[in-house]
Amino acid sequence: MRHMKTEIRHSVEQLLSETGALCDTGYAFALHIRFTRPSFMYRTYPQSWISHYDAKGMIIEDPVVKWGLRETGVMRWSDLEDPIGILADAAAHGLTNGLACATGPSSSRSISGFTRSDRVFSDAEAQTLLDITQKLHQLTQQAL
Repeated sequence: MRHMKTEIRHSVEQLLSETGALCDTGYAFALHIRFTRPSFMYRTYPQSWISHYDAKGMIIEDPVVKWGLRETGVMRWSDLEDPIGILADAAAHGLTNGLACATGPSSSRSISGFTRSDRVFSDAEAQTLLDITQKLHQLTQQAL
């Protein structure tokens, strides 16, 4: 966020705080993915999961990422195909009741993932998280 204007940074921080209030076990935003790399990444999942995920190179087979690169909108993790068990592995690390969102053109896609421990996200919460993803996509576009 160091290259963002103060007003944009403040808006991003507010949206991340709002997201954190809905996602007690964490979230991830990969914003403006270009040539397989995000321009901005925000993750609050437990460090044990992040380290495990990164060390195993799970991004290549991650069903959230695969879905988000092909589609836009909202998808519950339970509705994603997960042939090698990445989402089951995430659940073993405490990341349950997952939700994915994706927005933007394929040339600059933004993908997000959200988890909570107590229950699945309601449809209204899913829409809120999609709205937040879209707002972050738009805000960070200004910082590119």
